[in-house]
Amino acid sequence: MASEWRAVIFEQAPLEIIDGDRGVNYPKRSEFSASGHCLFLNARNVTPSGFSFSERSFISKERDALLGKGRLVRNDVVLTTRGTVGNVAYFDGSVPFEHMRINSGMVILRARRPTLEPRYLYFFVRSALFGAQVSSLRTGSAQPQLPIRDINKIEIPIPPVPEQRAIAHILGTLDDKIELNQRMNEALEAMARTLFQSWFVDFDPVRAKAEGRDPGLPRETAELFPDGFEESELGEVPRGWSIASLGEILELAYGKALKQEERRIGEVLVFGSNGQVGWHDQKLVDGPGIVVGRKGNPGVVTWAQTDFWAIDTAFYVVPRADCSSLRWLYYALARQDLASLGADSAVPGLNRNLAYMSLELLPPRSIQDAFNSYVQPLFDRREHTDEQGRTLAGLRDALLPKLISGELRVKDAERFVARMV
Repeated sequence: MASEWRAVIFEQAPLEIIDGDRGVNYPKRSEFSASGHCLFLNARNVTPSGFSFSERSFISKERDALLGKGRLVRNDVVLTTRGTVGNVAYFDGSVPFEHMRINSGMVILRARRPTLEPRYLYFFVRSALFGAQVSSLRTGSAQPQLPIRDINKIEIPIPPVPEQRAIAHILGTLDDKIELNQRMNEALEAMARTLFQSWFVDFDPVRAKAEGRDPGLPRETAELFPDGFEESELGEVPRGWSIASLGEILELAYGKALKQEERRIGEVLVFGSNGQVGWHDQKLVDGPGIVVGRKGNPGVVTWAQTDFWAIDTAFYVVPRADCSSLRWLYYALARQDLASLGADSAVPGLNRNLAYMSLELLPPRSIQDAFNSYVQPLFDRREHTDEQGRTLAGLRDALLPKLISGELRVKDAERFVARMV
C-alpha cells in the first residue's frame, strides 16, 4: 500500500453508520402499498449487483414522517446486515425514487466529505477486502447477522482524496458501461416482446387483413397470416391456428445438481430457478435454450443464449414437433401463468404434469419461422452486448481489490481501462 495511505477502523473513519427505525412507528404489513410517497426497502431490493426494484413496497407520507432514523439521502451506501449479509447498493442520481428508507435488516453508510468520497466508500464495501472482514465477523447460524458493533471493527484503507476520486472514476466508468449495456439489452428485449404481442396476442396482421388494411409487413410475410378468425376453447383465434397442450409442444427436463464450489469454475453459464447462479466447466445443454424455475421460484422463464448447465432447482426445455422456433416458445412460456401451478410441498415448486396440461395457441411453423427471422438479429445483438458486459465485469472485479488495497496504481489502471471501453 502506498505510504500516503492510512487505514482506520469504521468507528474512527469519516463516516456514519445509520440504523433503521425499529420503534413503535415501524410500518405494519397492512400499511404497505404498491405505490406511494416513500419506497421502503426490503431484502429483495438490495442484491449482490446493487438495487433491484422489480418488487416495490411504499409507505405514506404520514407514516414516513413518524419514523426517525433510516431515511436515505443521495450518495448513501446501503448494506444488508441480516439474513443475506453483505449485499450493497448505492443511492446515486440514477435511482428513480426521491424518498427511500431502509428496513431493519440494513444499515446506511454515509461518507463525510471532504475526507471520504461516497463512491470510493461504495466500491470499498463491494471489495473482497471488505467481504473477507465481514465473513470473519458474521454471527448467527440460522440467520446470519452483522451488528453495528462489528461493522465498526472493519478496517478501511483511506488514500488521499484525489486518489479516492480517481479510483471511483475508474471503477465507475466500468459500472456505467455495464449499466448502459443492460439498458440496451432491455430495449432489445422490449422490441422482441412487442413484436410477439402484436403477432400472437393482439393478432394485428390478421385484424388488418380481415378489415382490408395493409398489415405493414413485407408481402411474403403478410401472406402467411389468415384474413379472419374462428372460435376455439381459448376464445377467438386466427383461422387455421391450432390449440395444443404444453406437453405436446415441449418437455420440461430436470436439471442436474451442482455443489456450490462447482458453480465457481469455468465459462459455461449455470442457471437455477431465478436465472444465472454461477459458472461451470462443462455444459449440460446445448444452447441456445430456455430454463424454467422448478423449486423456490417456480415458473420463472429465462433465456440462455449459449451452452449452459441447469441445476436441480430448474427445468430446461426440449421442444417437440410443430415447434420450430425456440424464441417464439420462450415468449409463449413467459406469458403462461406457470407460477400458479404449484406442487404440494413446503418449498414452492412447479408441478410438471399440471404445466403439461396448460393450453397454448400454436401458430403454423411458417409464422414461427418468420418471427424467428425478425428477432434473431435482436438476440444476436443482445449476446454481443452480454459478452462485452461479462468482460467489463470481469475487468472491474479484477481491478477492484487491487485498486482498493493500493497494489495497483491509478495511472496504470486508467491506461488499461481506456483501451477496454
